[in-house]
Amino acid sequence: MINFFMLATWVDEIDPTRMLIGLLVGVILLIVLVTMTRVHAFLSILLAAMTVAIVGGVPGGQIPGIITSGFGGTLGSIGIIIGLGVIMGKIFEVSGAAETMARSFIKLFGKGREELALAVTGFIVSIPIFCDSAFVILFPIAKAISQKTRKNLLVLAGALAIGLGVTHTLVPPTPGPLFVAEAFGVEIGTMIFWGILTGIPMTIAAVIYIRWVGRNIVLIPNEEGVIEKVTVANVDLVDLKLEKKEGLPSAWMSFAPIFIPIFFILVKQVWDTAGTAPQFIEFIGNPVVSVSLGTLVAIYGLGLKTEKSVLMDYMDAGIRSAGIILLVTGAGGALGNVIKVTGVGNSIADAITTWGLPAILLPFIIATLVRFIQGSGTVSLITAASISAPIIALLDVNPVFAALSAMIGGLFFSYFNDSYFHVINRSLTLKDPKKQMLFWSGATTVSWVVGIITVLIFNLFFGGIA
Repeated sequence: MINFFMLATWVDEIDPTRMLIGLLVGVILLIVLVTMTRVHAFLSILLAAMTVAIVGGVPGGQIPGIITSGFGGTLGSIGIIIGLGVIMGKIFEVSGAAETMARSFIKLFGKGREELALAVTGFIVSIPIFCDSAFVILFPIAKAISQKTRKNLLVLAGALAIGLGVTHTLVPPTPGPLFVAEAFGVEIGTMIFWGILTGIPMTIAAVIYIRWVGRNIVLIPNEEGVIEKVTVANVDLVDLKLEKKEGLPSAWMSFAPIFIPIFFILVKQVWDTAGTAPQFIEFIGNPVVSVSLGTLVAIYGLGLKTEKSVLMDYMDAGIRSAGIILLVTGAGGALGNVIKVTGVGNSIADAITTWGLPAILLPFIIATLVRFIQGSGTVSLITAASISAPIIALLDVNPVFAALSAMIGGLFFSYFNDSYFHVINRSLTLKDPKKQMLFWSGATTVSWVVGIITVLIFNLFFGGIA
């Protein structure tokens, strides 16, 4: 652990201008390493944190302590939840729960509203499952609907993709939003509530845009399932009936692992707001406990029909993938701690106050720039929160909406350096780069614009109370 008494004696001696230069050099190094070299994001962020401290004039003997403290402190609070969430997502994949959700929403919304059903499906499914994997799992359903109804597959798949992308960026326990909530000191229940509320108009606006694009780009699978470009999609008036598929879990059991932990987390938060919650509610409403319960429900409710060896292989794969996520998340915490304890955040906060800049836009701008330069939404969220959270803490800004501002920046203009961009367009067999960007880059940018406007409106009315 860092001796914070000793830390205070030398932080005052650091030249603020030099620390600002150190931060600038560190951020440039991070972007160069991620975009132009083969250095992994974990090591890139860690090296950036060291560079900020070294160039900023922090005594070398103190730097390792600052970095390890930030790394460990971050993982100590959210590492378990990330691991459990990834395991739960793998169970959703192997059990067919995601497909059950899609079929349930299609039945609920009825004929003519298939794109709405798929958008809502994506909105819910992406809470436990990474959007790339979820799209691959659910795309065949969108394709089957298009084949049977002659509805434009571009619109159906686009609605699904944007629903997945929005909650992947805004709603914990997905790792990016989880890190942002922790960095800004926002309760997970609060983040879930405001993330969902903000994501609704973002998804609606993007679906409307995708429908507009779909007037000129029409893709329909033929009888053999080959996706073809056609002039006009002739919508069949016969009710859509997807063939029953054996072995899928029930709708109730498919939704339970997601909604049970969310319910307990929100109950605890509401109870804490009204007064002191009973010890049992404090226990079961803790995110670690509630997500653990959700994971158990997934294992024994969704995994019973899957062979033990297969289920264990999927969970092992989830744990392996969680390792990379945990390392990147911890490195982000290290960078944030360097900015926090060295006082560079104070200098930036003073500059923002002096210049009259709207502080709530700082995390949004950083996330947007990083997203555009290097493509990963998760890395852009972690970078923006690491840099801006220590600064925002010194200003009169509601941390909830500052956190949302950072998350929304991570949606900006998905294009060729974003893996999700390629997953979607390759699935649709859409090869023309101009059409790819018109379709998906445009949709994410519309969602980005509507998102920041929504957050600014929320902050105007609820910034003092949320």
